[in-house]
Amino acid sequence: MQEGSCPPAKRRFNLKLNKLDIILLIIIGCFLGWIAYRSSIGIHYHWHWRQAFERIFTSSHDGGLPYFILGIISTIRVSIWGMIFAATFGLSLALANLSSFKIMRIISSSYIQLLRNIPPLVFVFIFYFFISNQLVPLLGLSGIFRHYNGQENALQVVLFGHSNLWENLFSGVLCVGLIAAAYIAEIIRSGINTISKGQWEAADSLGLSTYSRFRFVIFPQALTAIVPTLAGQFISIVKDSSIISLISIQELTFTGSEIANSSGFIFEIWLIVGAVYFLLCFSLSLLFRKLEKHSSRHLQH
Repeated sequence: MQEGSCPPAKRRFNLKLNKLDIILLIIIGCFLGWIAYRSSIGIHYHWHWRQAFERIFTSSHDGGLPYFILGIISTIRVSIWGMIFAATFGLSLALANLSSFKIMRIISSSYIQLLRNIPPLVFVFIFYFFISNQLVPLLGLSGIFRHYNGQENALQVVLFGHSNLWENLFSGVLCVGLIAAAYIAEIIRSGINTISKGQWEAADSLGLSTYSRFRFVIFPQALTAIVPTLAGQFISIVKDSSIISLISIQELTFTGSEIANSSGFIFEIWLIVGAVYFLLCFSLSLLFRKLEKHSSRHLQH
């Protein structure tokens, strides 16, 4: 701190409500009260929360983790690998879309427009039934995914799960990653296009290479602008991972559906599933909020 400068003022949380805020709170309170009243007189359902929680925390037959917990772990695993793949592929698509080579721009734009205008559910079915079965042998992965005879180590189990589920993980990650990459590519492209021409010229005047110019000048500024939108897309990957339950990938929605159907506690199990998704997405939003503050530190000087 420089001599004579005033210390920064501490932030205080002051809750001040204006008339509109009070009116909105009253309306929301009345609506919730009406919902509670109508539920008390119109819904005669006996909740079974204790039995539902006992069911989801029951260990598997071999004494391992509960089936529901395995579904949560599978969702986290698919989401993390899907984010990594989508970010990498999306960045490649964005750079190809900004390339000076016309053929690369055409390929990138065609892919982005195709994926953004096909319903995710339709794409999942097309990919799984018509592409995935042919892609694994084409890439030479049949020996790993379908005929693996080795013993998995602890790191492999943590990162990829058991070997009998590797092909399912591969298909699920590609499904959610390929869909999200099209949106991430547009987010990154728009962020790069917001950088003023003067920044490019300043980087050129310093004699930086193309990689150094992009790595140290352009991309950090673009990242600051796109972090909030990018965070929303990454959170969508967690939620969109529920779609792959339709191709029998045992993630949270799939395990929740099986437990709900077998136990009969439909409302309880699905409310628990929704609460778990909320906790996952909310935790991710808090993480990205910290990342947003970290990436925008240079704007505060």
